[in-house]
Amino acid sequence: MKAFNTWATAVLSAAIVLTVPFLIATAAHGETTTFKSSAGQLQVKTIASGLVHPWGLAFLPDGRMLVTERPGRIRIVTPDGKLSPPLRGVPKPYVGGQAGLLDVALDRDFPSNRTLYFCYSADSGGNASVARARLNENDTALDEVKVIFTQVGPGGQANHGCRIAQGPRDGDLYVTLGDHFGPRDEAQNLRVDNGKLVRIATDGSAPPDNPFVGRRDGARPEIWSYGHRNGQGLAFNPATGDLWEIEHGPRGRDEVNIIGKGKNYGWPVIGYGIDYNGAKIHESTSKPGMEQPIKYWVPSIAPSGMAFYTGTLFPGWQGSLFTGALAGRMLVRLSLNGNTVTGEERLLQHLNERIRDVRQGPDGALWLLTDNADGRILRVSPAGK
Repeated sequence: MKAFNTWATAVLSAAIVLTVPFLIATAAHGETTTFKSSAGQLQVKTIASGLVHPWGLAFLPDGRMLVTERPGRIRIVTPDGKLSPPLRGVPKPYVGGQAGLLDVALDRDFPSNRTLYFCYSADSGGNASVARARLNENDTALDEVKVIFTQVGPGGQANHGCRIAQGPRDGDLYVTLGDHFGPRDEAQNLRVDNGKLVRIATDGSAPPDNPFVGRRDGARPEIWSYGHRNGQGLAFNPATGDLWEIEHGPRGRDEVNIIGKGKNYGWPVIGYGIDYNGAKIHESTSKPGMEQPIKYWVPSIAPSGMAFYTGTLFPGWQGSLFTGALAGRMLVRLSLNGNTVTGEERLLQHLNERIRDVRQGPDGALWLLTDNADGRILRVSPAGK
């Protein structure tokens, strides 16, 4: 049993869940539970349920949410939990393993242009594509859908990455692209997008000041940084403007990185993990020219989603970084002092849910997606608020 590949086991488990959803206890709409924390008693309320592997969440200007479901649906959800029918016009993704419809992000000028972006597996090869679309005036369909970028390199059903963040200064799109659980050295190969973080303009083109533009060795012009495994969290730190990324390692080496232009983050050459069968992967834990994480987890927790907290509901948590955990089944808070992680608090462990995404809502609460065949939207607030 120990020789089983952890990823394969997870995929098998997900398949079992999909075929026998009646085995999962369904939380009632409005159900509330409480948990202890450093900020006092937390209230966790089920806002909506019945979502199939919800993956990405983005708040609309009026407080409603866009939520993606991995099988290929985007819904609008009201703050009190009413689910819209699936939006029309969403392209059908390839669904298999971890592939499907993944992250969604609003354009920073959404109130005037109603533009959004989403990342998905466009074909059976499993490569990630980014599409741009416009939400129609009736909030019922996506119009003007256009694929603006497709990953170049060997595909697969695992380790997609696919988190999107728009630069607050340049307006460009930063997208994590995983190694697809394929040949690991491709993350060091600048001729493919596997294991990279790319920066593209909103039309999908590579900005001329990207670090590898104009090279004659075949380096992809869209690459911003490389040596990544599977980026599952991406956000700009509002305190500094820096881009932060969270990625999965194998057995150990889940890590938090501050991303720099053209930098190499080491996968698979350096790291702190081992292979799923216990074998050695890395040459060492450090090497000149390769970046160190500012935080890593051994053993792995499988972090997913991330949000810097700036709200007022939890004044003691302002400036903290939150991430969900899939394998760890919890919410994690990292306290920060500048670019240093000064502490870690593990929350909601008794909830026993795979947390796929975490966002700060306009109300100052934390909003979570749970990743299973009867996925939920949860609102986390101080008790009574």
